[in-house]
Amino acid sequence: MTSTTTDSFVEALRSQSQRYHDQHPFHLRMNDGRLSRRQIQGWVANRFYYQENIPRKDAAILANCPDLEVRRRWIRRIVDHDGTVSGEGGIEAWLRLGEAVGLTREEVCDGRHVVPGVRFAVDAYVTFARTRPWVEAVASSLTELFAPDLMSERLAAFEQCYPWIDRDGLTYFRARLQQAPRDSEHALEVVTEHCRSDEQQERAVAALSFKCDVLWSMMDAIDRAYPE
Repeated sequence: MTSTTTDSFVEALRSQSQRYHDQHPFHLRMNDGRLSRRQIQGWVANRFYYQENIPRKDAAILANCPDLEVRRRWIRRIVDHDGTVSGEGGIEAWLRLGEAVGLTREEVCDGRHVVPGVRFAVDAYVTFARTRPWVEAVASSLTELFAPDLMSERLAAFEQCYPWIDRDGLTYFRARLQQAPRDSEHALEVVTEHCRSDEQQERAVAALSFKCDVLWSMMDAIDRAYPE
């Protein structure tokens, strides 16, 4: 694959940013400080279902991946979310965010607030990672290319527009400012190395498009469930 072909492929992947969920009306209202306490709580509770399934998605990729070097690096994602001991990791950080917005751990963990559309979208993503070729599953994770800017904007919005949220609960967003660029860089290396033909590249872009649909569908479901 020539450098020109690689550049075109990467550009096609990056162009999916136009479909990223940071453009969703609910997200725009969030960053503008226009969400109510109930809407913020609903978003946090529903998003937890996604957060707790990320390690399962990554475990599915590991199970399907025959490449030792990729597995050695990819497993860090599971450690980042699960931690190595109690009280660590992204899932724990999201539970603290739940507490910071006024939810109890019990109600976040038991999924009582998770709406059907969110559950369906997240389950579809995990199934995709389990059943599709592992490189396509890796490509679907490349929404992380767009995440750092989103995290920066979200962190600023929460600090400036929602003073009732305990600042100690924003640890997850701060951690992802470093983790997402590292993870997306590795995923992009894997995808560009293994997707050589036009068909392989088209499937990789389609996988990333699917992931954008998953995230957008989650926002649609949350928006309908918490109109005010």
